[in-house]
Amino acid sequence: MYGIIIGAGRGRRLMPLTEDDPKCFAVIGGRRILDWALEAFRHGGIERLAFVGGYRIDRVQAEYPHLRYFHNDAWERNNILASLFYAEPAMEDGFVCSYADILYRPSIVRRLLDSPADIALAVDTAWRERYTTRTQHPEHDAEKVVTDGGRLFEIGRHIRSEEAHGEYIGVARFTPAGARLFRSYFHRAKETYAEGTFRSAVSFQKAYLIELFQEMLEDEVLIDIVPTEGDYMEIDTTEDYHLAQQTWRTDSTR
Repeated sequence: MYGIIIGAGRGRRLMPLTEDDPKCFAVIGGRRILDWALEAFRHGGIERLAFVGGYRIDRVQAEYPHLRYFHNDAWERNNILASLFYAEPAMEDGFVCSYADILYRPSIVRRLLDSPADIALAVDTAWRERYTTRTQHPEHDAEKVVTDGGRLFEIGRHIRSEEAHGEYIGVARFTPAGARLFRSYFHRAKETYAEGTFRSAVSFQKAYLIELFQEMLEDEVLIDIVPTEGDYMEIDTTEDYHLAQQTWRTDSTR
C-alpha cells in the first residue's frame, strides 16, 4: 500500500513563501509540512511513499530522492482530483492519499488503516474551533461533512456550518477493493463530463476530490469516517502559517 501526497499546486495564498519553493516546503516547528506528512505516514505504518508534483517538482525530487514521483505537468490547468490520478499506478494495492498543505498525526493514519471499510475519510469533529482565528479562510470554504452513524452521508463546501458534523481533513484510505471502485467512478465521470461542468466545478479537470466522493455517495457507496478531535491544521494562507507556528505541538508523534 502506498501513501500518496498530492502536492502539485503552487499555493499563491502562501506567498512569498511559495515564490521559489513548493507549498509543502513551508517550515512549521522546524520541519517542512512535507516532513510532517512523511512522518505521519511512516509512524502510521506506511513505508511506500509517492508524491504528485507540479510546481517546482525538481526541488522536491532533489531533496527527497527516495519518494516515487508522478509529474502533473498540467498543474496550472487542473485541480486536486485530476492531480491525484497521475498517481493511479500506485493505487492498485490500496492507498492512503493526503493533501500536501496539512499537518496531522500518525494516529490518524493508523486509525484509517484499522477501519474495516473499503473507503474511509479522516474527519475533524472539532473543526469550528480552528476557524475562530482564521479570517482569511472562512468556514464556508471548508470541506464539510454530514454523517449518520459513522457513515458519510454528504460532503461539500455548500453544507451549512450549523448542519455539518465535521470537516474532511484531506486524508483518505482505500483498500484494494475501495481503490478499484474509486478508480471506476473517476474514469466514468471523466468520460461522462468531458465537456461542461462536473457538479459544482466548472469542468472535470477543475474538480475537487470531494466532488467525486459526493458522486459516489449519491449512488449509495459506503464511505466511513474516522473522527479526530483536532490533531490537524490546514496551512492555506499566511495567517494559517503564523497560527501553526504558535499552536502546532511539535513534540508528538502519537
